[in-house]
Amino acid sequence: MKVSLSSVIIYAKDVEKTADFYTKHFDLIASREDRLISLKTSEGKEVILIHQAGSAVKLGQACIKLVFSVSDVEAFKQKALENGLKFGATHQGNGYLFANVKDPDKNNVCISSRAFSQ
Repeated sequence: MKVSLSSVIIYAKDVEKTADFYTKHFDLIASREDRLISLKTSEGKEVILIHQAGSAVKLGQACIKLVFSVSDVEAFKQKALENGLKFGATHQGNGYLFANVKDPDKNNVCISSRAFSQ
């Protein structure tokens, strides 16, 4: 049996604000489906689902990091800053660069050139 990861669900306090964050800064396309928002790539691949967080959900407590592959970390950081998103310091991995930020619900988000270094 073949198994593959189809998407990640983010529980959000304000689903619209969280969807706007990912569409504005990571060029994803949002569409509302029932009780959640689906975020897709321009090729139509669903990658993130945003669901309204219940009152018992503690936001920002999950041990997860969303990683977006970018060929040029510094250029992406500069474009993001122009759009109002400030990433942290750029770090060096084994032949690649990466930088981190938090989304509106305090989830960890990373941009990384690792996929382009291999």
